[in-house]
Amino acid sequence: MSSSFKRIAILGNPADEAALETVGAVVEYLATASVEVLVSDKLPEPATSAKRSPVADDQIAGKSDLVIAIGGDGTMLYAARQASVHNVPVLGINRGRLGFLADIKPEEIGAGIDAVLAGDFSSEKRMLLKVEILKGDKVASAGVAVNDIVIKRRETARMLEYQTIVDGIYVNTHGGDGFVAATPTGSTAYALSCGGPIIEPSMDALVLAPICPHTLADRPIVIPGRAIIEVRLLQNHGTNADVSADGELIGELEAGERLRIVVADQTIELIHPPGYDYFSVLRSKLYWGRDTRDRQPPRD
Repeated sequence: MSSSFKRIAILGNPADEAALETVGAVVEYLATASVEVLVSDKLPEPATSAKRSPVADDQIAGKSDLVIAIGGDGTMLYAARQASVHNVPVLGINRGRLGFLADIKPEEIGAGIDAVLAGDFSSEKRMLLKVEILKGDKVASAGVAVNDIVIKRRETARMLEYQTIVDGIYVNTHGGDGFVAATPTGSTAYALSCGGPIIEPSMDALVLAPICPHTLADRPIVIPGRAIIEVRLLQNHGTNADVSADGELIGELEAGERLRIVVADQTIELIHPPGYDYFSVLRSKLYWGRDTRDRQPPRD
């Protein structure tokens, strides 16, 4: 089997037994494919005799041609952030629940990996967001997200008050639990639960969605992907906010401070096995066309 992927990295959730079982199966399978296998040093030694090299997560993508992420979408997001720094593509094996990003099912590992190693796959670039917490003119902390940047109130039941500015133009003053800025990839995540639209991944657009807004007229909006987003937290009884990127806390936003969100320079390349269809994924994961109502037995 000839492949352009000669060094393949494996990332997974060390606390997920199902993922660990699949890690062992993938390492064993790749041992027959004449590739070098690098495994995250956070993962325990799999129950396999196949040769593998443990590597730290912050170095593994830079040493590989392909990253295989085994787990749910959280694992995929983590792997994507690691891989994007080195422009290395990511292939997902789903051991989670929804699995919007991880394409290969456990029972399809052999066929899926064979196809990818044989060059029978499709790929696409997905945008990332860069966020900076600004204290005056200085960047206090920063992060990168595949899905979304989320601002949420912390340690209080009081609502946040904040302003949004897009490309230097004032948009609105909001009150509520927080705010989501999402990529098209992230439009099916937190932003969707806030009433936001689903954005096809190839579109150059972003979703801005308030979380539990105090005013019903405060609705999600779609803006150009290259816009510069600024969020200013207003003083409201000492209420501060936590800022996270793909669910990972990057810092605290205090009243008077600013948050700047832009599309990152780097992208992430996702590898898909044969037959990938984004709209088929939506139909499957969101149960489109299916009757999901609970059917109660008739009363006597």
